[in-house]
Amino acid sequence: MLVVKSLHIIFVVSWFAGLFYLPRIFVNLAMVENEPAVRAHLLVMARKLYRFMTPLGVLAIVFGLWLWFGFDFSGGWLHAKTLLVAFLVVYHLACGRLLRAFAEGRNRHTHRWYRVFNEIPVLVLTAVVFLAVLKPF
Repeated sequence: MLVVKSLHIIFVVSWFAGLFYLPRIFVNLAMVENEPAVRAHLLVMARKLYRFMTPLGVLAIVFGLWLWFGFDFSGGWLHAKTLLVAFLVVYHLACGRLLRAFAEGRNRHTHRWYRVFNEIPVLVLTAVVFLAVLKPF
C-alpha cells in the first residue's frame, strides 16, 4: 500500500505542477498577443506542458482509485475529495480548450482573468489536502 500511496502522491504533485504553470503561461500569452515570436514560443511551451501533464493526471487518478478500491478507504471526506478531483479534471480539460483557443487566435480573456483562473487549483489543492489529512467526516 505504501508504494501505491507514494506513487499517487508523486503523480498528484507532478500534475499540480502543470495545473499551476499552464495558466501562468496563459497569463503571458494574453499579454503578448501583438508579439508573434514570443507568442509562438509560449504556445509551444504550453502545448508541450499540456501533453506532459495529461498522463500525470491520469496516473494520479489511477493510483488514487487503486488506493480507494484496493484498500477499501471510506468516509464522506473521500467522496468530497473525489468531487474535487472531478472538478480538477474539468479544469484540466478547460485548460486544453483555452490552449486551443490561443492557438487558433480566439482568446477572449484578459491577463487579469487568467490570473484569477490560475488561483483555482491552489484553492482546490488546499481543500483536498485538508480533507485527506484531517478526514473531518
